[in-house]
Amino acid sequence: MEEVSCVRVLMQQRKAESMRVSLAVFGVFHHFELAHQLRQHGHLQKIYSTFPWFRLKREGLPHAFVETFPWYHAGVIALARYGLYPSPWTETLDWWSGLAFDAWLKRRIPETDALIAIAGAGLAAGRLVQSRGGKYICDRGSTHARYQGRLLEEEFRRWDIPLKIHDERDTKREEQQYEMADCITVPSHFAAQSFVAEGIAAEKVRIIPYGARLDHFSPQAKPDAGVIKDSEAFNLIFVGQIGLRKGVPYLLEAFARLRHPRKRLRIVGAIQPEIRSLLPKLPLDNVEFTGVVPRGELSRYFSASHALVLPSLEEGLALVQAEAMACGCPVIATTNTGAEDLFTDGKEGFIVPIRDPQALADRMQLLADDPQLQQRMRAAALERVQYLGGWKDYGDRWVRLLEELCGT
Repeated sequence: MEEVSCVRVLMQQRKAESMRVSLAVFGVFHHFELAHQLRQHGHLQKIYSTFPWFRLKREGLPHAFVETFPWYHAGVIALARYGLYPSPWTETLDWWSGLAFDAWLKRRIPETDALIAIAGAGLAAGRLVQSRGGKYICDRGSTHARYQGRLLEEEFRRWDIPLKIHDERDTKREEQQYEMADCITVPSHFAAQSFVAEGIAAEKVRIIPYGARLDHFSPQAKPDAGVIKDSEAFNLIFVGQIGLRKGVPYLLEAFARLRHPRKRLRIVGAIQPEIRSLLPKLPLDNVEFTGVVPRGELSRYFSASHALVLPSLEEGLALVQAEAMACGCPVIATTNTGAEDLFTDGKEGFIVPIRDPQALADRMQLLADDPQLQQRMRAAALERVQYLGGWKDYGDRWVRLLEELCGT
């Protein structure tokens, strides 16, 4: 009996070792981190991307594991850099880019046990994989496309800004993928709840929080030193795209309500086109726009700040929160950033509702008025990051899900 059990275990191990997994992604996102983890487990078959190889080389995977189809996507990126995106005809190009990538993937993909495709890719290829007996997983980095679109449409109307061009065909195509996928993966409970709210069965949605290269982030200085040398200042920071989706108008309104004689707010990131005309109408006293800061320098900025403020309306899981915490910088974030999957409200920072500048201002004021609270939250943030899973933990969770889906 014992011998039979041993044989069974060995057979299961061999089956798990032979699991073949392919990935498909527009650009890079977090999928190359996942590819590295799957390769370490011996499961990576191929990763397919719309970026050219000269850009993907920096991701560190051998060329033998990477195939590229950059012909359409490269054009979309170039147009965006020249301010020609979005527009009706560039949206059409984007649409055709997704279709062409999917058709190319369907022709290229070999027999595989599982295809993990970023939402928007892999519809035709996923059907092919399923017809061969494999599993198709739709990986969505944010909320349900319909939920996201409705939330952003409301926000643009609030500020009387023309809605960004959006192709309804993209949303419908994603919804087809949600329906046919064997599983949908998201990085946070907030994102998962949006799928359930849109009628997707809860058991079909799996939460796998992203990892983070926290070894690249550590305290560099106290908040009264470093890039801001003023021991009397109260320093806040925002990092991300400067636009309506990130809730920047609410941040500026909240900061204006903060009572402190030497308050400073640094806003790090690229200004999005839709908000350029709105910014001059918002309170900007003691606000500095730094532009994009090299990733290697962010530790200094976080370390010199008393809190990161992230008032986003919608994100899957904003990793900038964990990066700030790794530098001893507490976080004030909304419920829609995945914050609840990273830290506890009132301990390492604060979690507030969206579109609530007064709630943001109140939490800022608490920190500004209480240096001991600042120190407690700083210490708690540093302690918390020791328990946050890195990309290895992310990869291990994926392997467990794949073994469950593939029956290994």
